[in-house]
Amino acid sequence: MLAAAGVATSLLGPSAFGGNPTPPPERIVIDSVTANGSGCPTGTASVAVSPDNTAFTVTYSNYLAQVGPGSAPTDNRKDCQLKLLVHVPGGYTYAIVSASYSGFASLAPGASGTERASYHFLGNARPTRSTHHFKGGFTGNWQTTDTVDVAARVFAPCGEERTLNINTELRVDPGTSSPSSTSFLEMDSTDGSIKTVYNLAWKKCRR
Repeated sequence: MLAAAGVATSLLGPSAFGGNPTPPPERIVIDSVTANGSGCPTGTASVAVSPDNTAFTVTYSNYLAQVGPGSAPTDNRKDCQLKLLVHVPGGYTYAIVSASYSGFASLAPGASGTERASYHFLGNARPTRSTHHFKGGFTGNWQTTDTVDVAARVFAPCGEERTLNINTELRVDPGTSSPSSTSFLEMDSTDGSIKTVYNLAWKKCRR
């Protein structure tokens, strides 16, 4: 498995919270998900929350960028913009502390692939961004992980519902690879089981 890691910086506004880091007893509810982009056509992205409220996953079934014979000029770049309306149990707030992305790649010698991601709450002008690069001459599974240090975590505003925006992008560059070769980078699999996982930290809001 090819793996790459990056450190994501925190960007959300300040929040008032207490000192209990345990997740709330009630489940969080993702009330609505809007997916737009060439990498997530209607019906090809789904979201699920873990039973312990510490993570949620996004599953893609048609997220692939490629170059080579038979590829359209726009196939080299695919993107997806997710807008999630998250209902948090009363008295709690949360922050994203890490995000893991995975998929499959087949990159010919001389080609390269790029995976980018950003996420922020609505109303914040500076999203967290990360970029990971993959060299050609590789075929197999890939995984990337972005993490936020404890001291850098900033939580969503207490008592407010903010839309969580998640933007991702896959890009493939043929570079010096043979014109007859095909290279691709996907954030999915043949059975649609590849998932993007976002892990959460919880705080109790001050009353």
